[in-house]
Amino acid sequence: MKQILVVAGLLLATSIVAFNQRGTRGGFRGGGGYSTGSLPIANSEVEKKVLAVLDEAQRTGATFQNVPVTDGRMLRLLTEAAGAKNVVEIGTSTGLSGLWLCLALQKTGGKLTTFEYDAGRASTARGHFKKAGVDQIVTLVEGDAHQTIARLKEPIDVLFIDADKEGYVDYLNKLLPLVRPGGLILAHNVDMVGDYDRLVTSNPALETLFYMEGEGLGITLKKR
Repeated sequence: MKQILVVAGLLLATSIVAFNQRGTRGGFRGGGGYSTGSLPIANSEVEKKVLAVLDEAQRTGATFQNVPVTDGRMLRLLTEAAGAKNVVEIGTSTGLSGLWLCLALQKTGGKLTTFEYDAGRASTARGHFKKAGVDQIVTLVEGDAHQTIARLKEPIDVLFIDADKEGYVDYLNKLLPLVRPGGLILAHNVDMVGDYDRLVTSNPALETLFYMEGEGLGITLKKR
């Protein structure tokens, strides 16, 4: 069942976006007449609380918008479609991408472990997680993720990389052994990380497509 869900998520992604090996931009509209740049409609009080925090951050512009809504919605879609139980994020920033991931994890019964170097952003992220009511499913680790990710031992269902661009290859090399077969590796701002793009497209154990609607998202499946 989990394999079917992962494939379904990837098929949906490829059906709504024009892909190629180097970023042809595509677009789509979400259900209910809303564009993917709009927040989705909450279908529960739990979702409403998370989306309220995302809406406030989007409207005020008072915090680092680490992912645009288009990319956040894709993160949520893929994570939920994968039935992810264990999600790892490199680059918490102020927690907005983590909130999108938590929208999925509240449905799958999963958890998020997220790594952030900057203490100020980590503090802001903790506030967002608490205000959204998802802090119980989030573990935030401060410090240099190149070192702190060594504590990870459990299989990873979804890995999201959105940190120092020169570190993408190191993060992938260190964590790829933990990504379960059939798991997903998502990388943000792929236009800025050519070495990473070349690595994931040349590894025969990986299948990668590029979603270029927002700020560029590399979607990689670890083959079984």
